[in-house]
Amino acid sequence: MVEAIIAAIAVAGSAGLVYVAAGARVVKQYERGVILRLGRLAGEVRPPGFTMIVPFVDRLRKVNIQIVTLPIPAQEGITRDNVTVRVDAVVYFKVVNAADALIQVEDYRFAVSQMAQTSLRSIIGKSDLDDLLSNREKLNQGLELMIDSPAIGWGVQIDRVEIKDVSLPETMKRSMARQAEADRERRARIINADAELQASKKLAQAAEVMSEQPAALQLRLLQTVVAVAAEKNSTLVLPFPVELLRFLERAQSGQAPVAPEPRAQRPPETPPPPDEQQVTEGTEPPAPANGAARLPECLGVPDAFGDTDGLGIPGAFGDLDAPGRLPESREPKAPDELREKPLD
Repeated sequence: MVEAIIAAIAVAGSAGLVYVAAGARVVKQYERGVILRLGRLAGEVRPPGFTMIVPFVDRLRKVNIQIVTLPIPAQEGITRDNVTVRVDAVVYFKVVNAADALIQVEDYRFAVSQMAQTSLRSIIGKSDLDDLLSNREKLNQGLELMIDSPAIGWGVQIDRVEIKDVSLPETMKRSMARQAEADRERRARIINADAELQASKKLAQAAEVMSEQPAALQLRLLQTVVAVAAEKNSTLVLPFPVELLRFLERAQSGQAPVAPEPRAQRPPETPPPPDEQQVTEGTEPPAPANGAARLPECLGVPDAFGDTDGLGIPGAFGDLDAPGRLPESREPKAPDELREKPLD
């Protein structure tokens, strides 16, 4: 009898141990336990540590409450200024209510992923290209609010949303590169012009000082020689200013140079009237009445029609100046005709 009782106690103890072992559960630190008793939510969410459930009646579901890094696939869209872009992002979220994350939504990870993709496409359509490239912080905040609004009912909290990359078409990249290059060139020209303006002002001030002290120009010339000779060049090209010559001239004479007096201009001579013109001695006599032109007396060459030197020597047809003698023809004759017909 005693043996039977001992055996029954042993069997009951073994059954109790098996029951306890079947109902014992351990919840990790980064997890929370949700008890479903006969399909219904039972009690509070179990904290981390050792916990017991009713075997074959309760079912323990563990929910991870760590921050989840969920990449959003690249979404292609058209911006507000009609530029086609591809944008991908990443979402950081965590579960703050394990019961809602398990009961309110079938798969909270998939739900957050789909909501993030939809919100990202919406943000692309509402933004300009410049905002996507330069004002990402504001877009990240707007995207976070769009995803976090429905996720609160799922027991999920959106911790952060970041836009990773914005892919542009090749033509748009080339256009933006040309725009940036033109802007850099414009700023370089403005800086160059500003430097030229400042340098011209300083040079004008230096010229005023050198004009007051001419010796400064000589010192500046010596400094230029030293600067050029420092490179040990075999050829030295040195400009020689005119002001230095003036300085040396004043130093040699011991007085300031006197400006040359202006030359007196002679009044223009007015020609005498035609009636008062007279032929003076030694001038050339007027042309003969018969129209034959006379050469200067120094030549002494007779022309074809008569005496051109005024000495009374007959030419080929006699003296045209002699009275009562006129040539038969004013056309010159060949030498053969002259031999056949003697002169009168």
